[in-house]
Amino acid sequence: MAARKIKKEIRESIVTILRKYDAERIAIFGSFARGEAGKKSDIDILVRFAQPKSLIQLVQIEDEIAKAVKTPVDLVTEKSVSPYLSSSIHRDEVVIYG
Repeated sequence: MAARKIKKEIRESIVTILRKYDAERIAIFGSFARGEAGKKSDIDILVRFAQPKSLIQLVQIEDEIAKAVKTPVDLVTEKSVSPYLSSSIHRDEVVIYG
């Protein structure tokens, strides 16, 4: 799925917020990336930051994005991805920044 198929407003909000926190690379994966999102779907976001973030910071960023896009968000850093899930995440991912 091309990045343009993810609503422009959602892409822009996610990128704007994450860039404030020095994101170097941002990708959407999961049901939104596959074009299969339903009313109860969350947005799965994979991000690489220039500097590590604390768990509290990540929760605050996740909350800020969720409020902006009015949809639940699951924010995952590249370093925290389980090796068992990495290939399926990268298979689905749609890079929206970086």
